[in-house]
Amino acid sequence: MGLYSTHDVIIKLLGETYPALQILFFSALLSFPPLAVLLLHDPTHGTLRPRNPFWVGLRSLCIVGSGIGGFYAFSVLPLAQVYALLFATPLIVTVLSVPLLGERVGLHRWLAVLAGLCGVLIVLRPGATALGLGHLAALGGATCTALAAIAVRKLGRSERTVILLLWPMIGNFLITGASLGLAYQPMLLADLALTGVIALLGLVAGFLLILAYQAGEATNVAPMQYSQMLWAVAYGWFLFGERPDLPTFAGAAVIVASGLYILMRERSGASALRPASGAKFAAEPVTAPRWSLLQRLLRARD
Repeated sequence: MGLYSTHDVIIKLLGETYPALQILFFSALLSFPPLAVLLLHDPTHGTLRPRNPFWVGLRSLCIVGSGIGGFYAFSVLPLAQVYALLFATPLIVTVLSVPLLGERVGLHRWLAVLAGLCGVLIVLRPGATALGLGHLAALGGATCTALAAIAVRKLGRSERTVILLLWPMIGNFLITGASLGLAYQPMLLADLALTGVIALLGLVAGFLLILAYQAGEATNVAPMQYSQMLWAVAYGWFLFGERPDLPTFAGAAVIVASGLYILMRERSGASALRPASGAKFAAEPVTAPRWSLLQRLLRARD
């Protein structure tokens, strides 16, 4: 989780100088070569044409939207505040699973969702503080990540892993690449190298998460993703002089507690479908593909 947080800190550092879409474009571009090596060695047979174009297309657009929202939010908001809002992802997954997947959500999980949404309001404090585009971007990123998780549930294993990894990359290059014509800031070589570090950290963190899930119980590993809040507070404090106030801490605590409760209910069998913990709690940019897809691709090679 420390690597994911370092990944986000570099985004924030670069975001002080460069547009978020530009950072995302070059980070994704530099993450493509190592992923391409894995994709070229995919042992499964078939074409690159999706069997379910709607859900693959929706997921691809949502991942791009998640990356854009997350990168922009990290550029303009305090780290702890961004994480608090992004951690609402499992709550949104739970809500969306009812109309989109037909899942039945019991009273306990609805109460947890309600509590978590109250936590979001505590963090945002509408009326007491000015809400900006960064807050909207963070919530939009969380919603896009939730929709991407729903799409993966809907697709199951009907699509080749290479398709689920490749199409979001293509969507990212098209959308963020087009934005370079509207807002481009020439990059120093050192800063361009940092976008490569972003890509590397995302991939290495993904592979380490795979090892963690292989070595331990998912119920023990998944909650550790919330430790990113501790990293965010530490990084924000020492690098950016950010001092999270009491409402941010209180709201984040409520959101985390709600997410953990939903996670435990689903892991205990209260949900018939694969749980929301399958989604990375933070945004899922194309620089750091879902660890579960990387795991599936590696298993296919064995």
